[in-house]
Amino acid sequence: MSQTKPVKAAIIGCGTISHIYMTNLKNKFRITELIGCSDLIQERAAKRAAEFGIKKMTNEEILRDPEIELVVNLTFPQAHYAVSKQILEAGKHCCVEKMMTVNFAEARELAELAKKRGLLYCAAPDTFLGGGWQSARKYIDDGFIGKPIGLNAVVSCSYQPAGDKFDLDPDHFFFPLHPGGGLPFDLGGYYLHNMINLFGSVKRVSGFGGNIDPDRFFLNPSHPKYREPFHVDTPTTLSGALEFVNGVHGTFLISSDASVYDCFSVQGTEASMTLFHPNWFSGPLTLHRPGAVVDEEKNIGLNNGEGYRPVPDKVPLPLLHGYCDNSRGLAVADTAYALRNNRRPRAHFDMGLHAMEIIHGMLESAKTNQVYQMTTTCERPKPRRTGVETGSGQEITIDD
Repeated sequence: MSQTKPVKAAIIGCGTISHIYMTNLKNKFRITELIGCSDLIQERAAKRAAEFGIKKMTNEEILRDPEIELVVNLTFPQAHYAVSKQILEAGKHCCVEKMMTVNFAEARELAELAKKRGLLYCAAPDTFLGGGWQSARKYIDDGFIGKPIGLNAVVSCSYQPAGDKFDLDPDHFFFPLHPGGGLPFDLGGYYLHNMINLFGSVKRVSGFGGNIDPDRFFLNPSHPKYREPFHVDTPTTLSGALEFVNGVHGTFLISSDASVYDCFSVQGTEASMTLFHPNWFSGPLTLHRPGAVVDEEKNIGLNNGEGYRPVPDKVPLPLLHGYCDNSRGLAVADTAYALRNNRRPRAHFDMGLHAMEIIHGMLESAKTNQVYQMTTTCERPKPRRTGVETGSGQEITIDD
């Protein structure tokens, strides 16, 4: 059988995250042929083009080029809507960095546009396709924890206007404190995509919090605006409850106002599992299950007069899938194969749209004191096949 023809792709947005995307789209995946890049700051585009041996282009040149089929939108969140819309209106397939837009209404509009034009429109984050998360899904699907009952997740990371160059120029633009970049949209997206990967659509949500400290000050004495006021126009702390369509219940706390902490665990009728930070493609998976380790002295159980209760053992689980390293752009490659194989991409826009509405619903619930009923659903992404292939051999798991 002849090899599948690579999909010619280009990138709009040459900021920090573009380096790993270009590295992987150029060298890791055979299905993508990266041919050009653009940026509003010409020097950044020129630097990346020279670094990766591709063409420095303008947005207009990328959108007019008949050979380019797929465009990757790596601009900052506030530009996602306009740039993705231009890509789709030009008849190009689109992959966008997280999240789709800065609000649910814009995301829904773009989803309808892609559907109307018959174009593939996919959204990051794509860590749910990594070896660690695909392995966690298989263990859960295969019944290692019994029937799934619940999940709990916390992510906090103190974001303050404390840098000495904070927001002084595009290279130091701190998007997490601007619309669409708040932690619920930023790191929250990684958690939500992995929750959807594990358990599917959410039925309803409740929420508390929002933008709890909007008026702040530049905090670094070396900053030229030291002690001047700074307005934070994005939600920063949000907590709530999620009810999944399959009956799983979850709690989720997201905050850029608290000190650094994260956890992600799932509970079932027979065991629980602790997972790793969803920003990574792999990490330790630990099963907590009574009797998982054969040790009669340890597993004597607890007897407090109410009956026998075995002590859960902690068992590290092996990873069953490849792409365990930093594989950003994996969803782009998967979308390229979806295009060539005429199938649904795993990071389909309905997943990104559903994640956007979850955050929207939590914020609406916080404002109205009402439980929010979700209006969207999404198809749970198809899992990748098992087998920890190495190097280029891993790509077979997305050529399906």
